[in-house]
Amino acid sequence: MKLVYRGKVRDVYEVDNDKLLIVATDRISCFDFVLPTSIPDKGKILTRISLFWFNYLKNIIKNHLISSNTDIEEFKDRAMLVKKAKRIDIECIVRGYLSGSGWKEYQQNYCCVCGNKLPLGLKESEKLPYPIFTPSTKASDGEHDINIREQEAEKIVGCEIVKIIKEKSIMLYEKASQYALSKGIIIADTKFEFGLVDEKIILIDEVFTPDSSRFWEKEKYSPGLSQESLDKQYVRDYLLSIRWDMKPPVPELSEEVVKKTKEKYLKIERMLCG
Repeated sequence: MKLVYRGKVRDVYEVDNDKLLIVATDRISCFDFVLPTSIPDKGKILTRISLFWFNYLKNIIKNHLISSNTDIEEFKDRAMLVKKAKRIDIECIVRGYLSGSGWKEYQQNYCCVCGNKLPLGLKESEKLPYPIFTPSTKASDGEHDINIREQEAEKIVGCEIVKIIKEKSIMLYEKASQYALSKGIIIADTKFEFGLVDEKIILIDEVFTPDSSRFWEKEKYSPGLSQESLDKQYVRDYLLSIRWDMKPPVPELSEEVVKKTKEKYLKIERMLCG
C-alpha cells in the first residue's frame, strides 16, 4: 500500500481508488507539535473508542468506516478500513462548557466566543446555556489552529456545507453527552471532521476520543476552576509546567507522565465503552 498522508498521530495508506487504511499510531501531539515520546497502545485505545462511537452515532450521520479487521499484524487493533473522502478543511468544535481557549476568549472578548455571545459572569468550566459551534482552521505540524467565526468558515467551505456540519456537530455532541453523563463523564467540548463522498457529507477521522475531546468525571466536577481531565489535557498541563516555549526542540515526556497518560486513556475507555 502507498503511504499517502502522515498526520500528527495517524498514517493513511491508499488501498484502492475508493478506500483508505487509517492507522492510529502511538504518537501524541500537543500545541500542534508531535512529541518525541509515544504513549504505548494509545493508537489501539483510540481506535476502539472511535469504533464504539461510530456505531453509536450512525443514525445521526453516516461515517467513513467500512471495517476494523486487517490481516496486517503490525496494524492489528489500530487500523480502520474507510471510504476515501474529500476532507472538508475546517475543524468543527462544539463546546458545552466554558474551558480551554473558549474560556480565554470569553474573558478577553466581551463574553463572546467565536462570534457566539454568551451571558455575563460565567465562571471557568461552567456549563453553557446551550452547546455552541466554534470552528477552527486546520493547522499543519508546527502551526497553530486558529478559532474562527462561522462567517469565516463559510468563506472557506461554503454556506450550505457549514449549515449542515454545524447542525450535525451539535446533534452528535448532544447525543454523546447524554450517554456519557449516564456513565459518569462530562464531555466539556469536542471536535469533529467531515468529508464528502459522492457529494454527500459524512463523518470522518476519529470521534469522542481523549485526543479530540475534553472529558471530566461528573463526581469531581466543580465549576469556577480548571478541571482534572481524562484526556490529552494532562500532557498539555505537564508541558506548561516545565515552561516549554512551544518552539522546537519539543521536550521528551517523563516515564511517569507516559504511564499516567495511558492510565487516563484506559480509564475513559472503560467508563464509556465498558
